[in-house]
Amino acid sequence: MSTTERPRILVVGGGYVGLYAARRILKKMRYGEATVTVVDPRSYMTYQPFLPEAAAGSISPRHVVVPLRRVLPKAEVLTGRVTTIDQDRKVATVAPLVGEAYELPFDYLIVTLGAVSRTFPIPGLAENGIGMKGVEEAIGLRNHVLEQLDKADSTTDEEIRRKALTFVFIGGGFAGAETIGEVEDMARDAAKYYPNVKREDMRFVLVDAADKILPEVGPKLGAYGKAHLESRGIEIHLSTSMDSCVDGHVVLKNGLEVDSNTIVWTAGVKPNPALARFGLPLGPRGHVDTLPTLQVNGTDYIWAAGDNAQVPDLVGRAAGNENAWCPPNAQHALRQAKVLGDNVISAMRGFSAAQTEYKHANKGAVAGLGLHKGVAMIVMGKMKIKLKGRLAWYMHRGYHGMAMPTWNRKIRVFADWTLGMFLKREVVSLRAMENPREEFYEAAKPAPQPKADSVPSEKAKAS
Repeated sequence: MSTTERPRILVVGGGYVGLYAARRILKKMRYGEATVTVVDPRSYMTYQPFLPEAAAGSISPRHVVVPLRRVLPKAEVLTGRVTTIDQDRKVATVAPLVGEAYELPFDYLIVTLGAVSRTFPIPGLAENGIGMKGVEEAIGLRNHVLEQLDKADSTTDEEIRRKALTFVFIGGGFAGAETIGEVEDMARDAAKYYPNVKREDMRFVLVDAADKILPEVGPKLGAYGKAHLESRGIEIHLSTSMDSCVDGHVVLKNGLEVDSNTIVWTAGVKPNPALARFGLPLGPRGHVDTLPTLQVNGTDYIWAAGDNAQVPDLVGRAAGNENAWCPPNAQHALRQAKVLGDNVISAMRGFSAAQTEYKHANKGAVAGLGLHKGVAMIVMGKMKIKLKGRLAWYMHRGYHGMAMPTWNRKIRVFADWTLGMFLKREVVSLRAMENPREEFYEAAKPAPQPKADSVPSEKAKAS
C-alpha cells in the first residue's frame, strides 16, 4: 500500500462495476490527479454470466476471470476486505488476507460489493448445497457431477447409483435454468464414455417457488424454455420450494422426496451483508439507497452501483411505474459503471452540480440452455423480437462474448468456442484439485507406532 498526498478514490469491490468504474476513472484522469485504490478479497473479477458454460466445460474457467492487477496497472489493488467505514473521518478499515487490519484514508468512495447467494435456514442446505456465484463453485460443480458418473459406473449398489445420478437444482431464473441446461448437456455427452451409465438412468429436477421459469425473457419464451427443458427429460416443479435436504434427502413442499448427492442452489441473490457495517442508508432489501446520479442518498462523495445498489429506473418511472428499480444484470452494470466513473471525475474537479443521471432502456435478455439451445428477447424501441433455439443461442454467445471485459479474455473465450466446434468436450473429473495435498499428506504422515504391549520385551527376545 502506498501513501500519497493526492486524493484517494477508494473502490470497495472489484467485480464488474468496480472494475469498469476504476478503468473509466483511470482513463479520464489526468496524470497524478488522484490515487485509485481497489480492495477485493479476490485478485480477479468473475464474469458471472459465463459460469454455467464454465461448469459444462464449454469455456476454460481461467478465461471467465479477469486479473485486476493486469487490467488496472495504474491502480493500487489490495487483496482483502473493507470491514468498516468511518464517514466522519473518511477512513476505511481494511483486513488483508494475512496480517493485522489497518486504516486507509479516502476522499471519494465507490461501493460495489455486489451480491451473495440468497439462502434460507433450510435443514441440510449449508452442508449439501452448491452455489453458483463464483468460478470456484463452477469448477467444483463440474468435477462433482462427473465424479457422480464415475461412482455410478463403478458400483453395483442400485441405491448408490440412483442417488449419484439424481441432480436437483433450486431456482428457475437465469442462473438455475442456464446451469441445469448446460450441466444436463454435459452429462448427456459424458454418458457416452460410461458403459454402465445412460442418460435414461439420470434424473434432473428443477424447482422454483414461482409459477414460471426464466421470468426475465417474458412469459412466452419462459414457457418455451420450460417445454424445451422438459423435452430433454428434466422434471420441473413450480410453485413449490425445498423444505429440507439433510444427508441429501430432498423434501419439497409439494410432497416430492428424492435422494441426491447434487443439490445446486441458485434461488436468487441478496446484497452483500457487509453493507450493514458501512453506515450507509439502505433500502428495504438491504441495497444501498442511491440517487439517479448513483450518489448515495445524503452524501456528495460516495457512489454505489450494481447488484448492491438500489438505483432508480428512470425509464420505468417515466412510463408510470413509480417503484421501478434497475435489475441486477450485466447490461445495467456496464453502463452504470461508466456514468459513475464520469460523475466521480466531475466531483473531484469541483463540478458537483454536473452529476449525470443514469438512464437506460432495457435492451432485452438472452439465455443459453446448452449447446445450440437458447432463448432471447431483443427490445428495439417499442418492438420486441423473440428468438429461440440455435439463433437465440448465437445471440447469447455473441452478446456475452462482446461484454466480456478486455480483448484478451474476449479472444480466449471465442477461441474456446471455436475449438469446441471441432474437438469433443472434456469429460475428466479433477476432484482432487479441491484437496490437492491429500495424497501427499497420506504419503508423508508418520507411520502409526505399535502399541507398547505389542512390542516384544528384551527378555522375550532373548528367550
